[in-house]
Amino acid sequence: MTARDLILGRIRDALADVPADEAPEDVQVPRDYRRSHAEADVVALFAERVADYRATVSRVSAAQAPGAIAAALAERAVTSLVVPDGFPDELLPEGAWIRLRDDPALTVEQLDAADGVLTTAALGIAVTGTLVLDAGPGQGRRALTLLPDYHLCVIREDQIDGDLPDALARLDPARPLTFISGPSATSDIELDRVEGVHGPRTLQVVIIAADSRVPDAADAPLRVVREL
Repeated sequence: MTARDLILGRIRDALADVPADEAPEDVQVPRDYRRSHAEADVVALFAERVADYRATVSRVSAAQAPGAIAAALAERAVTSLVVPDGFPDELLPEGAWIRLRDDPALTVEQLDAADGVLTTAALGIAVTGTLVLDAGPGQGRRALTLLPDYHLCVIREDQIDGDLPDALARLDPARPLTFISGPSATSDIELDRVEGVHGPRTLQVVIIAADSRVPDAADAPLRVVREL
């Protein structure tokens, strides 16, 4: 007997007393487990965890967002930027850079040659410091955030959930979901870290306050200065 036969046999035994006409939705599944390990301030936790991945994080007000984006692009000397359709026009800063639209679809060579990509996000997960993209407005298809070497992502505070269970409840499983936890990185058996292997080498995140408040000094840009 193979391992496959053993597993399927156990499943059949477990389902032996289930009526043939019973559907999954007929049985209430208890959800009384702990749904979140997040602290009270999920936005601060999200910013901290994203920075732990060697990304740069800025917390700004809505009025400050275009300036923060412009400063990030200027720091990188970006001249060509992929901006998916649906990205909020009010957040696009003026600048000496060319906007690349994905209509018609950009080729692999064009995406690889671009200086970076600017997107929104579907939501964020505080405990894991994860951005989730679902190809919605301002996010585009998955290739747009995999091929350019630099990804600048904008997310609102009210899009940040504490932990995975609540985040999954807000996501549509039928959409193409991409979970991003820091810049693309891997390491070999000697633990030598290599970045940019299967995604952007550099990730920057701009968190926009949920109201018109101006973030205080505690919300200032976080930059990773330690080496892992």
